[in-house]
Amino acid sequence: MRDKTQTNSAAPGDRLVRAGAVVFFIGAVATLVTVAPLFLGTTPFPTYMFGLSMLMAVGFLIAGAGVLRSVAAGRRQARSGR
Repeated sequence: MRDKTQTNSAAPGDRLVRAGAVVFFIGAVATLVTVAPLFLGTTPFPTYMFGLSMLMAVGFLIAGAGVLRSVAAGRRQARSGR
């Protein structure tokens, strides 16, 4: 099986997983920035920063869709007998 798999080949869901990881990371940073004033006792950030914190969940969903797409492609490949 190893001789059939190329190391540089991209599976169908790889790009979605990478994009989801980037969006998740941006959302995580936004969450830390949004929560920091609560602990530091400074004035809180505007409301749109809380919206940016939702990017964490969006990134998680995008990455999950990539994983599901990769699983579906693997199942199709297994059914075809390759």
